[in-house]
Amino acid sequence: MIQKLKGTKDIIPGEIEKWQYVESQVTELMKDFNYSEIRVPVIEATELFQRGVGETTDVVQKEMYTFEDKGGRSISLRPEGTAGVVRAYVEDGLSSQPSPLKLYYRINVYRYENVQKGRQREFNQVGVEVLGSSSADADIEVIATGYELLRRLNINNTELRINSIGCKECRQKYQEALKDFIRPNLDKYCDTCKTRFEKNPMRILDCKDENDKKMNEGAPQIIDYLCDDCKAHLAKVKAGLESLGIEYIIDSSIVRGLDYYSRTVFEFVSKIDGLTVIGGGRYDGLVEELGGPATPAVGFGIGEERLISVFEAANPDKDFSSKIDLFVASIGEEANNYATKIVNELRKLNVIAAKDIMDRGIKAQFKYADRINARKVLTIGDNELIEKSAELKDMKTGETTKVDIFDLKDILSKLG
Repeated sequence: MIQKLKGTKDIIPGEIEKWQYVESQVTELMKDFNYSEIRVPVIEATELFQRGVGETTDVVQKEMYTFEDKGGRSISLRPEGTAGVVRAYVEDGLSSQPSPLKLYYRINVYRYENVQKGRQREFNQVGVEVLGSSSADADIEVIATGYELLRRLNINNTELRINSIGCKECRQKYQEALKDFIRPNLDKYCDTCKTRFEKNPMRILDCKDENDKKMNEGAPQIIDYLCDDCKAHLAKVKAGLESLGIEYIIDSSIVRGLDYYSRTVFEFVSKIDGLTVIGGGRYDGLVEELGGPATPAVGFGIGEERLISVFEAANPDKDFSSKIDLFVASIGEEANNYATKIVNELRKLNVIAAKDIMDRGIKAQFKYADRINARKVLTIGDNELIEKSAELKDMKTGETTKVDIFDLKDILSKLG
């Protein structure tokens, strides 16, 4: 038997209904917040992620699925959504549309990493991007979008953590201070961190090596090095969140794992296991880095697997089992043909209807109707066709009602 690859997952009936519910809530939320959907390719030039995500990140250095195509070009499966969206923003002339441009997407992404709770090598991501506004109001809008999604999903076991990683100017001063802190122990850090020391020492703070994490304790905090403009921006974000009644914690350890972030960064973190459910921030230099005009932007990403996990924990009693409104059981060929007609007519009226297509006997049909959670069963045979009426049985209570099988309105009224 050929099995699925490690780090991939089948989402099968019985589970997919949860996904469909959550994704329907995402779609409705995005309409309410006036985001437009965008769809971008699953494969891109590797250079897009090297320049967009950052050559010093774990994603680019260790986790991308990269290969050479038949034309000799280096191609990568997308490891995240923002770089592709920004590439489309530049290439497709979206900068000419009214600002801010508010986009969202649902995509599959691919990272060759250690499989862990809520994270696969192929996983699903929901993301939003707001392009064109440098105002703190855009940061607040994006954070409020994530907050409202969690509220609609009845997920109340997360906390919002925010930080600022400053702009290029204040971050440069911070990086020098950070390098001074790390330098005495640099030879004890992992090889990856050693390569990051000159290019982007902040990535060292994101290292998962336990020895490196211990040496990072007591490192200077970037929030202490913010310039006046970045301090003012953070203050506006905090004030805006407070005005919306959104509680937050300042967490100076948040730097996010991708190089394109600047100023505001944030995470909604599960109180149960400490894992990030929603993560994002501002990335004011990315559009320009990818060949577009200088364009401020802010957004977030959600790993759907993790979102589903915290959703299940917060809604243990929610029933997602599919319900069949009506199952039409039949005895005899003529009754079977008429059952087919009734089912198809009811489906046109948005009734979830089904009938036997396995040539089962009547007892087996009732057993099957019970197994697929049919609410009611209508039984048709030769006598029912002659009398033009049949019994409609409620599968939960056992009660039966006579209906005119040639009158769809009567059937509909009895379905309830």
